[in-house]
Amino acid sequence: MSKLGRRDTAPELALRSELHRRGLRFRVDRAPLPGLRSRADLVFGPARVAVYVDGCFWHSCPEHGTRPKANAEWWEQKLRRNRERDAETDRALQENGWEVVRIWEHEDPVEAADRVEELLRRRTAIRGRRP
Repeated sequence: MSKLGRRDTAPELALRSELHRRGLRFRVDRAPLPGLRSRADLVFGPARVAVYVDGCFWHSCPEHGTRPKANAEWWEQKLRRNRERDAETDRALQENGWEVVRIWEHEDPVEAADRVEELLRRRTAIRGRRP
């Protein structure tokens, strides 16, 4: 598992490319809050928006998530803990004024970028800034 790439996956690159094409700028692979263990795939600091592109297997996608048959109990605990950690991260960020966007790896990058851009526009309109 340690050899699996943490960043620059094809779904992340497709989303980043689409957002960049729209003129949106962001930080890549950053902890939105100091001391937060989780690193967001994209961080829009001034708007306080953190974007996570979640893999279907590792985050138990309801459409495409699978469970290995070998060592099934261990995998069930591992994947459950991943989901719990995602919820803890979302809660910590929201408590600190951040908005979290979770995108499944199978989502269309244009539609995902639409969601992110709409949220950025709403958040920056409230603060009176450009996205």
